[in-house]
Amino acid sequence: MRIHQVVKYPDPVLAARGEEVTVFDEELKTFVEEMFESMYEAQGIGLAAPQIAVSKRIAVIDLSFKKNPEEKIALVNPQIVEMQGKQLEEEGCLSLPEIREKVSRAAWVKVRAQDVHGEWFEVEGEELLARALQHEIDHLDGILFIDKISRLKRELVMRKIKKAQKNGEW
Repeated sequence: MRIHQVVKYPDPVLAARGEEVTVFDEELKTFVEEMFESMYEAQGIGLAAPQIAVSKRIAVIDLSFKKNPEEKIALVNPQIVEMQGKQLEEEGCLSLPEIREKVSRAAWVKVRAQDVHGEWFEVEGEELLARALQHEIDHLDGILFIDKISRLKRELVMRKIKKAQKNGEW
């Protein structure tokens, strides 16, 4: 099982819309398992394929972080079909280490996606799961959480990143 490295902002793959998945085979199943393992290795609860330099519409989420296998969600070609309410909470991202900001998101979402066999299913989530679903699907559209914060906060984040890059820490 291969552990993939998480790419950091400003890698161009993070700004591109991922390609639809059309082949559902053993290679896809293996890749999804590698995504879960790569996410665990990076200490995350969600990971989108573009974050490991693969521009495909695939994301994985496990809010239990390995504690409950039933909570593992693999989403192929996901789309948000319904959203309600609002929540404002702090978010982080494996591709933006050490950066955390408050982001406004829907409080509840319904997502339609395919599983690794190509079968369509729906998942509903509220609070943290709603936030994770929206965050990962944004990645598949080339959107990062810093694209959803105020310009002033984004400029402060950019300064922090530039300083870390200059010091060889990024």
